[in-house]
This record gives sequence, structure tokens and C-alpha cells, in this order.
Amino acid sequence: MKDLSDIKLAIIGLGYVGLPLATEFGKKRLTIGFDIKSSRINELKAGIDSTLEVSTKELKQAQSLSFTDNLKDISQCNFFIVTVPTPIDSENNPDLSPLLEASKKIGTILKKDDIIVYESTVYPGATEEDCVPVLEKESGLKMNEDFFVGYSPERINPGDKEHSITQIVKITSGSNMYAAELVDKLYQEIIFAGTHPVSSIRIAEAAKVIENTQRDLNIALVNELSIIFNKLEIETEEVLNAAATKWNFLPFKPGLVGGHCIGVDPYYLTHKAQSLGYKPEIILSGRKLNNSMGSYVADQLLNKMTKTLSKSLKKPKVLIMGLAFKENCPDSRNNRSIDIMKQLQIKGCEVEVHDPWVSEEEAFENYKISLIKMPPINTYDAIILAVSHKQFKKLGVNKIRSFGKSKHILYDLKHIFSPEEADMRL
Repeated sequence: MKDLSDIKLAIIGLGYVGLPLATEFGKKRLTIGFDIKSSRINELKAGIDSTLEVSTKELKQAQSLSFTDNLKDISQCNFFIVTVPTPIDSENNPDLSPLLEASKKIGTILKKDDIIVYESTVYPGATEEDCVPVLEKESGLKMNEDFFVGYSPERINPGDKEHSITQIVKITSGSNMYAAELVDKLYQEIIFAGTHPVSSIRIAEAAKVIENTQRDLNIALVNELSIIFNKLEIETEEVLNAAATKWNFLPFKPGLVGGHCIGVDPYYLTHKAQSLGYKPEIILSGRKLNNSMGSYVADQLLNKMTKTLSKSLKKPKVLIMGLAFKENCPDSRNNRSIDIMKQLQIKGCEVEVHDPWVSEEEAFENYKISLIKMPPINTYDAIILAVSHKQFKKLGVNKIRSFGKSKHILYDLKHIFSPEEADMRL
């Protein structure tokens, strides 16, 4: 049995979640950050974080943090925190392969009394039903006899510098009381906002997966409202602002729902529910609606162009401003701007994409898109503001409109500008 002073810590996965966690622990204790991508390890050793979650200054402050892609370098560690992605496949089914592969690697070096904590978003039961059997098979050890497991869900909001990891309450849990208490004490070292221990790993898993499910459904509601209000020819934002004068009205806004969390996590819950013989109608309906918003935006724009621009326009040229899934963040995973682009291309439009945050390499690797650096003036028949990056706000409506031809349409999805300044808004 160990206490805090005995812990030798390794963080498995150094992306948007793992690196901020490793950095904070590296300010307090010896910590090894492990990632299978050698390129990622090399950039971190050089003091660079391409995700922009951790600054060079912060990396330097973590003087007890080191990085490696060699499994042997963490073989002497006895406390492992797993922060690898949990995506979905093309059929919206959970893809646990990164999590199971990480479990397999840890299993090969697992020792008696070691503790493994998972932070990746999963459905209730995944840690004990899917990950633990892999650990046991690879190590020949048994949970709660030879090693212990915990679950403490990540709650990081990428790009959000106000709600950093230390400022968000941490849910903690363990496979038995000993593990639960030790996991909680370890996180207390870095979490200024405090911890919230729960009675079981399944409770912690469920708490995490419903956070983004709730948000997804709330956004789906206002998206549907925006569709209705568009048909009524009334301004959605004005309606929402009026309703928000009541103290208990929730201030959600319409928009595209993408990213690795909100657009993904609900499918983990619905998958588990369906495996138990229950089809969650409301959650799936919300997902279906949010996934359809890209096509809806494209269709609305095409209708507007048909009505207001030249009827002889054979191949309209459209600029989409924003490929990241959210503002002021370089993460373009599961973004919904792609849906707009594809639908417009199907209907014969020529589409160009500009995003000052997303790397050209990532855009091409993931979507075969060649980003343009600065849009040329007097070029586009339509401009879509898909993401509210601070750079777009700084440009101002006049500069953005200068990218358009003398007669063009400005579609402001994020309500960056007033109704009078834009031609269309959600």
C-alpha cells in the first residue's frame, strides 16, 4: 500500500487533456508524459505546444516534467493516468481502440499495487468492463487484489483560459475505498477548485457523459427554434435576449455543434442504452438535428443566392471563415463547417476556407482542404462566418464584406455582427 510520497506518476496521452494535466503535476512532483507520437514528444521537448493549451512559459515552470515515447521510460512508474481520445466511428459507434491500446501498453509493464486512472470520456461501465480485462490479460494480475483502478473524467474546455484545469472541480472515484482515497488526494495537489469524490467508477463515468449530452440537447433546442423563427421571419437573437430576462431561462445560442466532446459524447451514452434494450429518443433526436445544421445552412444560403443574386450565376464562389470546431482554438476535429462545404460543392459552388487558427497541414491531412491565408477582395458571391474567432471580430464587418463582390451575401452564423450588418443569421 502506498501513500502520496510513494507515487511515481506517468500521464499517458499528451493532447488537449493530457498535457495541461501533466504540466500542473510537473510543477508539484516528478512526472513523465508519454505519447506514441514522436513528433509530439519532440515539439514538447522544444517547449512548443501546437494545441496552444499550454504556453512555453508554463512548460518551463513544470520543472519536474519530462517527455517520452518509449514505454520503457515509464516502466518504473506506479501511478498511470490515461488521457487518450475516445472518438466515434463512421456509424457513430464508440471507438475504444485508443483506450484499449493504451490499456494494453500499460498492462505489459503493470506491477503489484500499481494504480491506473482513466480520464477519457466513456459510457458507464467501460472502465471496468472493457479496460480492466485488458489490463488483467496483459499483466496476469487481478484488479483490487494486485492493482487498482480509478476514473476521474476530464472537464477541460479547449481554448478556455478562464476555466483552466486547476479551476474546475474534479470528480474522482476508485475501484475500492483505498484507490478512491488515494486518487482523490493526488488530484487535490493541483485542483484549486477542489474535488468531488463519488461512490463508484460508473457514477463518475455517467456524470461526465451527461454533461455534454445536456449541452447538446440545449443547443439542439435553440437550433430548432432558429429554424422556426427563420420561417416566421423574426430575429432569433432578439427572441432569446427577451426570453433571457427571466432569471431561469438558460442562455444557449444556435450554431454548429462539432468538436471532440459535445458532438461525440452523447453517442457513448446512447450506445450503452441501446445495448440494454432502450432507445433514447430525445438524445438521438437532438444529435440528428445538430448534425443536420450544416446542410441547413448551405440550403438557406443557396435559396438566398437564387433569390437575390444573378439568375445566370453558374458557379457561385463561397468563402467559409472558420474550420476550427470553436472560436480561438486550433482543434478542427469533427467540425461542421465541412458539412456546409460539401453541400455547397454538391450544388455546384466553388468553396474556399480561411482559418487563422487551424494549421494548413492539419486541414489538408484531415479534410484535403488547402486553406487560404487571407481572402482576396472583391472575389466571393457569399461569405459564411462559421466561427467567431477574435481575428474575425477585429477585422470588422466592412473588411469582411470587402472580400465579397459588389453584390454578395454575408451569412453570420455566430451573431458576430448585428442583424443590420449581416444579410443572414441563424
